[in-house]
Amino acid sequence: MDAAADRDSPALARSVRDGYAVRASDLPGQLEIIGEVRAGERFAGELAAGQAVEIMTGAPVPSGADAVVMIEHTRREGTRVVIDRAAEAHQFINPRGCEAVAHEVVLHAGKRLDYADIALLAAIGQARVRVYRRPVVAIVATGDEIVDIHEFPEEFQIRNSNAYSLAAQVARAGGTPHVLPVARDTVEHTREMIVQGLGADLLLLSGGVSAGKYDVVEEVLAEFGAQVYFDRVLIQPGQPLVFGLACGKYFFGLPGNPSSTMVTFEVFARAALELLAGQQEIALHLPLARLTCEFRHRPGLTRFLPARLSADGSQVTPVNWHGSGDIPALTRANAYLVADPDRAEYACGELIRILLK
Repeated sequence: MDAAADRDSPALARSVRDGYAVRASDLPGQLEIIGEVRAGERFAGELAAGQAVEIMTGAPVPSGADAVVMIEHTRREGTRVVIDRAAEAHQFINPRGCEAVAHEVVLHAGKRLDYADIALLAAIGQARVRVYRRPVVAIVATGDEIVDIHEFPEEFQIRNSNAYSLAAQVARAGGTPHVLPVARDTVEHTREMIVQGLGADLLLLSGGVSAGKYDVVEEVLAEFGAQVYFDRVLIQPGQPLVFGLACGKYFFGLPGNPSSTMVTFEVFARAALELLAGQQEIALHLPLARLTCEFRHRPGLTRFLPARLSADGSQVTPVNWHGSGDIPALTRANAYLVADPDRAEYACGELIRILLK
């Protein structure tokens, strides 16, 4: 539910600088110092013409004062302060309620809480709030060619990297990953793993969704009356992507090549996970960066290709890679180029969309 301020913030006009509280109409001039006020205190008197109060950052502004002069712009001489410059009314003062007024909604439901939100909840006295639990995401890699990461694979086998990269992506997106055993290329074993996976809030299957003879995932899902919303997307890597609903649970059939799995999670599955976690505003951020070299690709599909973004985020360089299974190239990248499907060439220095890794 929404969270509202329990009082005006700030509750009193307060200084945002160390210095002197003054009347702007008295400056420039020499003013009599009649006291000081620190954060957590209140000045008991009232400022009159020709007077000043030494004030610390965060302290309430004394009655009668309408400006604060930074200490760097003053010179103290005994019990007087010399200020050689004019001051604007209300300078360096945060008026009462400028941040929020009492009962104003300051945090709306449906936002994933970050450290600033936690600070805000504490500031308005909300010690306990109702939140969505982290969705549990079942992860099932499929294929007879996959072995455990502790095994030494035969030449025709590969280690199960997809399950662990997906687990890291799920955790980063706010979910709780649950890695299940590899589903072998039989209807019986794939069915067993899918039954377990549908016990979670979201099921991610890696591999087994293309048109191969032993790709049985869609056949098994059909046994559960799965409703498939789409089974292909016009991107590369990641074309054979399946999304649907089975037994009241959403599932993704992600392509089996590592970069295809990674990209389709970020572009599609991440949003589903965030919605299940209660977020109401979901956006795929694709900022622009300038290419450091000429770039070409084959048009027809939106392509997500590994790239290296400069430290300031302004320039991007394609990373040499050898296709969707080239994990070493992916580790050298910190972003993906997003190449438009209707153009084949980009000039050096031209802006191109990127997806942060």
